[in-house]
Amino acid sequence: MSETKQEIYARVSKEILSVLEDETDDIARMATISCLLHQAFDNRIWTGFYITDQHKDKELVVGPYQGTLGCLRIPFDKGVCGVAASTRETQVVDNVHDFPGHIACDSRSVSEIVVPVLRDDRVIAVLDIDSDLPAQFDDVDREALEELVDEIF
Repeated sequence: MSETKQEIYARVSKEILSVLEDETDDIARMATISCLLHQAFDNRIWTGFYITDQHKDKELVVGPYQGTLGCLRIPFDKGVCGVAASTRETQVVDNVHDFPGHIACDSRSVSEIVVPVLRDDRVIAVLDIDSDLPAQFDDVDREALEELVDEIF
């Protein structure tokens, strides 16, 4: 019998929290989260972070990730990642081709979830996960990923 999505998140979240127990470096945390989340699920072509650039106002720069080549920079007012960063709200998109202003970093991307990572009332990054299949993300993903980033960051 295969695991449910909830069971996978419970297992991988426990593993991530265990590995990161004493880790304080954000890059190391992001790299570990990207790796373990990417390996835990099928149909993920990109799992990683875009970090708020400290030198450019309202712009994200690619951080640790797993998968195909990502965009290097994303303005806060562009694409699913930019909307998540500017609104501070998780974005769940069933078909990115229907999303106004979508940035096609990988033309195979179809569905996407982006979770803002907040610290001291600032967006420090977004967690971005892309799939090459439509409608791969739902409230189960949103709740699990929001809980994970809240607990770690």
